[in-house]
Amino acid sequence: MIASEYASFGQTLHRWAAAGVDLLFPPRCATCGRAGERICARCAQLVTPVPATICTRCGRVQTTRVPSCGQCENDADFPLDHVRAAALHTAPLREWIHLLKYEGRRDLAPAMARYLTATLADTEWTPIRARLDAVVPAPLHAARMRERGYNQAELLARGLCRQTGLPLRTDLLTREKLTHSQVGLNAAERKANVEGAFVATPACRGLHLLLIDDVYTTGATLRACAHALRDAGAAHIYALTLALPNHHEPSMHHDLPHS
Repeated sequence: MIASEYASFGQTLHRWAAAGVDLLFPPRCATCGRAGERICARCAQLVTPVPATICTRCGRVQTTRVPSCGQCENDADFPLDHVRAAALHTAPLREWIHLLKYEGRRDLAPAMARYLTATLADTEWTPIRARLDAVVPAPLHAARMRERGYNQAELLARGLCRQTGLPLRTDLLTREKLTHSQVGLNAAERKANVEGAFVATPACRGLHLLLIDDVYTTGATLRACAHALRDAGAAHIYALTLALPNHHEPSMHHDLPHS
C-alpha cells in the first residue's frame, strides 16, 4: 500500500473513531455547552463578520472602504493578489481559535472551516474560485509540528477543501526556519521574524494558489509564504484567513497568538 493510501485509510479510521465517540458521548457546544454540536447554531451566529469598510487591496479594516490604505501605499512589494478574512477576531471565534490551536480541539476545525467556505462563496471570489488550482495551508516547522501534533491551518484548509471540492496541497510549501513566537512583536519584528522562513517547490510553477491561515494579524506570515511561492514560480497567490483583528477598535489593541 502506497503512502497516500495509508494516509487515506488512516483518515477513514479517524472519522470512524470520532463517530463512535460521538455516539457514546454526544458533542457539546464549545461556547455554551449545549448538547448536539461542537459549535451550536446559536453561538455560530455570534461571530462578527468583517465589515465592508476595508482596504480592498489588503483586506484590513478601515474607517471607510478604500482601494488602497496608507499601509498599502507604502508597500510596493505586496505579493498577494487578493486577501480577505472570514470574520473579526472577537468572541466567540477568538476562543474557538485558542481551543483549536492550544487546547487540542481539532474537532472544532470542520465547523470553523464553514466560515472560510461561506467567504469563498462571496461573489468577489467567483472569478478567483474558477481558476484555483489548489489550497495551501501556511505550514508549521517540523519541530513545532512534533510539539503540537497538528497544524491548525492545515485542519482548516482540509475542512474547506472537503466542503468545496478544491484540492489540498501540503507538499508545495514548507517552513524551514524555526521562528520565535509572533506574540508581542510589532509589525516590523514580525516581518523580520518570518523572513526567509518558507521554501516552495518548483511544482507550484504556473499555479493559482489559495493560502489558508488562522489569524491575519499583520500579514507577515502570509507575505513570507507568498514570496516563497512567487520565487518558485506560482502565477497567482490569494489568501483567506479565519480571523482578522479590528485595529480601529480600542479593545483589539492586544497581542494575538500566532504560529
